[in-house]
Amino acid sequence: MIERGRSDQKKGSGITILKDLLIPGGRVADITISDGYVTHIGKGSCNGMVIDCKDFTVIPAGVDMHVHMRDGLQRNKETWRTGTESALAGGVTSVVDQPNTIPPITNREILKERILLAGEESLCRYAVNGAVINDANLPELWRAGCMAFGETFAGPSSYGEAVSDDLLASSIEQISSLSGLMTIHAEEVINGDDTSLVSHDQLRPPSGEIDAIKRVQAINAGKCSLHFCHLSTSQALNSVTSGTKEVTPHHLFLSRDMNWEDEQFGKVNPPLRTETEQKSLVASFKRIDLIASDHAPHTTEEKSVTFNKAPSGIPGVETMIPLLMSLVYEHKIGLEDLILKTSTNPAKILGIEPPGYLPGSPADFAIYPKKIQKIDVDALHSKAGWSPYEGMKAVFPDKVILGGEIVYDSGTFFSPSISKIDQKGSGKRFNPPKTWISGRGYDIRDHIL
Repeated sequence: MIERGRSDQKKGSGITILKDLLIPGGRVADITISDGYVTHIGKGSCNGMVIDCKDFTVIPAGVDMHVHMRDGLQRNKETWRTGTESALAGGVTSVVDQPNTIPPITNREILKERILLAGEESLCRYAVNGAVINDANLPELWRAGCMAFGETFAGPSSYGEAVSDDLLASSIEQISSLSGLMTIHAEEVINGDDTSLVSHDQLRPPSGEIDAIKRVQAINAGKCSLHFCHLSTSQALNSVTSGTKEVTPHHLFLSRDMNWEDEQFGKVNPPLRTETEQKSLVASFKRIDLIASDHAPHTTEEKSVTFNKAPSGIPGVETMIPLLMSLVYEHKIGLEDLILKTSTNPAKILGIEPPGYLPGSPADFAIYPKKIQKIDVDALHSKAGWSPYEGMKAVFPDKVILGGEIVYDSGTFFSPSISKIDQKGSGKRFNPPKTWISGRGYDIRDHIL
């Protein structure tokens, strides 16, 4: 890849031209970027930084609407710096943090603290969801700018207790009245000895996931916009009749039947299923609305205990799109479908502008070489320091562009200029970081101190 233009031009300043970019569908054109947005498709002028894309695959950057960035009291697992480095190195420029933090995101003040904490270190755009638990103030969270509500635990998981049907029903009423989005973690858990991937699957069975989906839909009765997280089987996909459907890379690429050296590193909720169920889910790829990582890092030490004591969760924001890109290069899935499921659809479901090739679209792009490699844990950026995908085929981006700026280039990270503004707030009014993406209900007046 060749960059050329005025020698005094900083990365991301002025006009950027992506030259000879192959747009899905077959057209080769230059894309001109200015002030963070695509401004023109066609022959670009030479008055700017030019990135030669002829031998690369350039796609809109990912929007991962399901991550757990930890930090705060869980900085040993992940920080906003390491987590967003992982996102950018995997071609993701927007992430949505889940609210089962310590403490959980239940009111305006806790949400504001989380937003400012993230703004100190985040290298990409980010949003924060509000919790659906007993003491959560949902209207206040909505006005304070939470992106969505949940993941709402219809089944228990690490750092998340299952909500009652009564609380679920009352929360649905409130979120519906706010025109908000509720995201659902659907599971049912059977008591028993949880000692292996097989038993973990059996104690959180596919039938329980389906029953939970049906129960939530019956309680909802079409009142509220629902999004079902991390569905683990094709039968679960079929069970969603009102709402959008999310699947993770670990349910697409991993199974309980693999040759695991230490099974607790594959422990996740919902569980990894049989190889047969995994293959059936892959065969249902077209019916998936979006892919999200459910990036849930734990340290190697935390995972290196007996299976029943190990926390559930897998780091995955950095490997999500690279794993899928390898399937594109092997002609197993289409590039347009990958873009739809990792960028366009999640943005639209959240109600934010999706990045794209057309004029007026946010200029967030990832530039991939036409070369498949194997995942090397030592080259990843999560503080967790491990990955269940080690040795699997992937395609990692060479460069990532956020708002027209190069923020990742061959292993080097650059802070976007928007992250340098209003980090701490000033005066009596809350001035959020510019990298923060507010939800649809955001009202700045609700943040006056």
